[in-house]
Amino acid sequence: MMKKRAALSLLASLLWLAVLLAAQTTQPTPRASAQAASAQESPSPDATRNLERAVARLAGLSGGTLGVSAIHIETGRRVSFNGGERFPMASVYKFPIALRLLQRVERGELSLDDVIKLGEFDFRIGHSPIAEMANNTPVTFTVGRLLELMLGESDNTASDTLLRLAGGPAAVTARLRELGIKDIDINRPEGQLIMDHRGVREYPPESQWTLAMFERLNRNITQAEREAAARRYASDPRDTSSPDAMVALLVRLHRREVLTTPANVERVLRIMTETPTGPARLKGLLPADTIVAHKTGSMGGTTNDVGLITLPDGAGHLAIAVFVKASPKEQPERERAIAEIARTIYDYFVSYPDRK
Repeated sequence: MMKKRAALSLLASLLWLAVLLAAQTTQPTPRASAQAASAQESPSPDATRNLERAVARLAGLSGGTLGVSAIHIETGRRVSFNGGERFPMASVYKFPIALRLLQRVERGELSLDDVIKLGEFDFRIGHSPIAEMANNTPVTFTVGRLLELMLGESDNTASDTLLRLAGGPAAVTARLRELGIKDIDINRPEGQLIMDHRGVREYPPESQWTLAMFERLNRNITQAEREAAARRYASDPRDTSSPDAMVALLVRLHRREVLTTPANVERVLRIMTETPTGPARLKGLLPADTIVAHKTGSMGGTTNDVGLITLPDGAGHLAIAVFVKASPKEQPERERAIAEIARTIYDYFVSYPDRK
């Protein structure tokens, strides 16, 4: 009996070794990536190199160029893949706009209770529940409600309104520089960003933008012009971030170094946690009760998700950014790549939460 048990134990060890070897040379299955990363790791100083290799293997699932950065906030351990490369933020750029807006609120320059009237020249194309609800008739919202709609619902009308209240693109970028964040730039309002992406080359001043104008200009763009504009968007340096820079901003928010009022920090985290957007991205393969405060972004071949993940059992917090650009794959496939990478990184830091 003892010999039989020993033989079975040896056989099991050999089979497990074969699985690990296969995981290093073949494309991982949905859960194999996390298992391989966890099984290969040991509490050694260079263990994260194995995690980076696991992320690199998964990068091809996105179909485009993928960038990842993640920091375990409590220990400072990090993983980065194309972390210094610039990626279009798409609607992720609404996150730094929100932080600059709240800085103005904290300075007493604005109030979340201020009432803003929106009319014909304020509505924006793309995703905007406000524009759909208003149907080109005037509507009013408080600044606080517009913040919820921009950050939580990714509303483009709310975004351009609050960008103006935040002082414009240059003011948001300047605030990022004050925080020591060098590789995030805010350059255009959402309406212009969308027109540029669609190939519109000439448009009137922002004060004259209407939904009818957007539709008219959009109709005049040929398919060839549209495709060329989409290719330019992937390499345009405007409104871009590196994964490393975005994670640095998330870490500073978590540490209460961006906003001075605890209530405002909690407001941002609550909105980003309650958002219904992107359930198949960072959250897609995580345990259902995982707390994820995140902001998504999508435009053409770009699919992004960035946020803060609370690990279970006091294992700490992850700041993570996953960007995909220039991908010809359908969005569900890109989202699956983001979910796979998030779960792989999550599993690693749950397994080794304390090692510095």
